[in-house]
Amino acid sequence: MWQDAESRVYLIQELDKRTGQGHSAISVDDTLKIIACREQQKKLSALEMDLAAARQEGFVSKQRSDNDGTRPKKKPLAVIGIITTFGRKKNRDAIRKAWMHSGAALKKLEEEKGIVVRFVIGRSSNRGDSLDREIDNENSETNDFIILNLVEAPEERSKKIKSFFVHAVESWDAEFYVKVNDDVYVNIDSLGATLSANLDKPRVYMGCMKSGEVFAEPSHKWYEPDWWKFGDAKSYFRHASGEIYAISRALAQFISINRSILRTYAHDDISAGSWFIGIDVKHVNEAKFCCSPWSTASDSIGIWIVLFYSST
Repeated sequence: MWQDAESRVYLIQELDKRTGQGHSAISVDDTLKIIACREQQKKLSALEMDLAAARQEGFVSKQRSDNDGTRPKKKPLAVIGIITTFGRKKNRDAIRKAWMHSGAALKKLEEEKGIVVRFVIGRSSNRGDSLDREIDNENSETNDFIILNLVEAPEERSKKIKSFFVHAVESWDAEFYVKVNDDVYVNIDSLGATLSANLDKPRVYMGCMKSGEVFAEPSHKWYEPDWWKFGDAKSYFRHASGEIYAISRALAQFISINRSILRTYAHDDISAGSWFIGIDVKHVNEAKFCCSPWSTASDSIGIWIVLFYSST
């Protein structure tokens, strides 16, 4: 349309100039151009009328519609999933009181710091029983759960973590997605600063990186049924400790897209680490993500993670 407008102005100027010079006739080409410009002008006028009518009927652009006519919403910095289970209400209440907050304070955390925090839990194997009802009642009061459509069981924990990332990336378009256990204290400000410092890395996997022995004895606490897949040395690949780790949006999207073919192992931290083998991922060994014993507020630990008591 702008090109047509420029052509129209040019032709009108040419016509005025020639008329002023006493030329009573213009070429056939110029005549056709003027006719074409007039047709384009009619079409432009019709489009402007249609646009005005659409605005009166309430039609707006997609961007304005998504944001109620205001400026675009700021993308969340992180979605934190606190992995919890049945019988852990004391832990959840301690977290709400200590750093997660609830109600208006939780909403303020999302709006001002761009950090979304939710507890993550599955469903009872006996759907609708007292365990499910307790969680539903708690969630009706706090509105701070992600309730996944899978069985809540220790042996399903790796699948639960995968489902959390899938749900989170499909629900929030955040920069990072963070997995936290429900016995961990998180300094939100330090976490936000650490994540923000890694925004330039498109595929980042950040945590307290480690590796270790693969246990093949069924009686061992950390028994790995697939021990034989890890070679003769039976050593795990590099992965983040399971207390807390973060992945960028691209990796969460990778998990979501490939959810049906991503292998899960006996331990959720090993499973998460295995998903990023063979793809171009930046492993960030961040000491601030390593858990420490109970500390005082004067400690200079970046994320300042402390362990809660374990309660049932």
